[in-house]
Amino acid sequence: MKYYNEQSFTGERAMFMTSEATFHKCYFHDGESPLKESKDIQIIESTFQWKYPLWYSQNVKVRNSKFLETARSGIWYTKDIEITDSVIEAPKTFRRSEFISLINVKLPHADETLWKCKNVQLNNIEVKGDYFGFNSEDLLIENLNLDGNYGFDGAKNIKIHNSILRTKDAFWNVENVVVTDSTIIGEYLAWNSKNVTFINCKIISHQGLCYMDNVKMINCDLIDSDLCFEYCSRLDIKINNVVESIKNPISGRIECKGIKKLILEKDKVDASKTEIVING
Repeated sequence: MKYYNEQSFTGERAMFMTSEATFHKCYFHDGESPLKESKDIQIIESTFQWKYPLWYSQNVKVRNSKFLETARSGIWYTKDIEITDSVIEAPKTFRRSEFISLINVKLPHADETLWKCKNVQLNNIEVKGDYFGFNSEDLLIENLNLDGNYGFDGAKNIKIHNSILRTKDAFWNVENVVVTDSTIIGEYLAWNSKNVTFINCKIISHQGLCYMDNVKMINCDLIDSDLCFEYCSRLDIKINNVVESIKNPISGRIECKGIKKLILEKDKVDASKTEIVING
């Protein structure tokens, strides 16, 4: 195992195809793709300054390190990477990569991050940026704090627990999503989605939860939310509060403590296909 301690690297592909190496307190200055095609490496207390640091890499462990904002598009086409206790300031990190584990990581400029990736585990993550998680699959998420619009557009097979999502247009076009013990705040939640379940969640969304198929809400609070469930089919909804308004659900069951305004347009939907139970 090669060991690099407190060294600086400059120039394009500075350590191209490095394998079986540890970088400790190293600084990767200007120069694209410093660790492209690397394999079986550890990066500890190190800093990346420039673009494309870890492309086509395999079996990478990063700890207590930093990717500066200029280290854009940093981790693409990479397989089996674990990053812990680190800061990723750069946008467009993680693209078409798989087997990603992030633990105690901050991503303050995460626009277009985690796109088209597979087999992702996130634990105790802070994210700020739009289009996080676009078209990714097989995501296991615990304690995510997301501030950014259009989260998880087109993603599949997602489990989220104990998280806070402030995101307009979250979960559009998704399939197979389970969100538990979480708070979601944002307009137009989860349109055009399929097989989505919310358990013990607090949701605030203008005109959210529309154009969906097979939607479940178990023991949830749907607060300050209007025009919900428009053109939704196979609803299985149990809400703990009075709902502002519900519009034109297609089929299923909705149970809540009351509905301030119920809109059922006969020329749009068959009202007999949706059971509405008021238990307040």
